[in-house]
Amino acid sequence: MFALAFAEAAPAGQSTGGQSPLLSFAPLILMFVIFYFLLIRPQQKKSKEHRALLDAIKKGDQVVTAGGIHGKITAVDENVVTLEVATGVNIKVNKGHIASVTKND
Repeated sequence: MFALAFAEAAPAGQSTGGQSPLLSFAPLILMFVIFYFLLIRPQQKKSKEHRALLDAIKKGDQVVTAGGIHGKITAVDENVVTLEVATGVNIKVNKGHIASVTKND
């Protein structure tokens, strides 16, 4: 009356699903592609734009630092920028901390 079903194990070394190894890596590849276009590529583009901004700054530009300090560039060295934040008050800031140029004189 009752039929008995026996399950057999697959022989060692054979996959039971029949998937190729490349197909099992497809989700990982897809996730990397998504991360590249959503995170890595925009960050590289932003970094390139910031580098171009730093290369283009010159004496007389009005800038804002990453810390929010507004000032006028009075001197530009290789890695240091001197800002005039008030009449007669000059501060030195690392060039990489210039966030944006607000206007040019």
